[in-house]
Amino acid sequence: MTNIPRTHPRYESLKIREKLSKGFREGLVHETGLIAHGRGEAFDYLIGEQTIPIADIAAKTAAALLLKSQHPIISVNGNVVALTVDECIDLANSIPAEIEVNLFHRDIKRVRKLVDTLIEHGAEKVYGLNADMRIPGLEHDRGWCEKEGIYSADTVLVPLEDGDRCEALKAMNKKVITIDLNPLSRTAQMADITIVDNVTRAIKNIEKWIYRLRDEDSAALDEIVGSWDNKNMLGEVIDFISNRLEGMYYGST
Repeated sequence: MTNIPRTHPRYESLKIREKLSKGFREGLVHETGLIAHGRGEAFDYLIGEQTIPIADIAAKTAAALLLKSQHPIISVNGNVVALTVDECIDLANSIPAEIEVNLFHRDIKRVRKLVDTLIEHGAEKVYGLNADMRIPGLEHDRGWCEKEGIYSADTVLVPLEDGDRCEALKAMNKKVITIDLNPLSRTAQMADITIVDNVTRAIKNIEKWIYRLRDEDSAALDEIVGSWDNKNMLGEVIDFISNRLEGMYYGST
């Protein structure tokens, strides 16, 4: 963050942009990932660049589901690794869960760089290099995954917009948790649990709830997950954005 003081009002946003730019130069991030980030950043503005209350409840519910799961997987791409490599590893260790690299623009060199980066940062096992199975119904490269990884998982955390794969994973009877700043996306609409938050905040927030809930019994976790209504939650997010904009521009409370 050369020459940008912490007092700058856009410091956090600029720091994220710098991480993505660095990831692109290092071959971790695909050029289209920069476009995707810009779209997400626009929605982050709408929620005030904060973890809103319903997103915190979503993170709690996600943590409960991950703790209940027998074979949870965290699916990551270039943007996620560039922005939250350490946070993803910490979360995986806390559950515990596995990590798999899964890319829409699949390039074995980039997959290898992402896997190596995760291992360099302390991940013990990372799937993705030896993709030997295809998710039914997905003809593009994101359909490729490892049999012992995403293909066999019962719950997949997808911290990126990924509508068609989300739908395909649910067709395989998997539970899908997504982190998506756009409450209108197909990913957000299709997932079992949608966390409308920036991935840089959401991953750490899920981990916070993992530690708070890890001593709860199965019945308590079942109650948390069973009380979740994803469509109602998305409606609450849209209401939050509408009310916030109305308050900003029309002076209402």
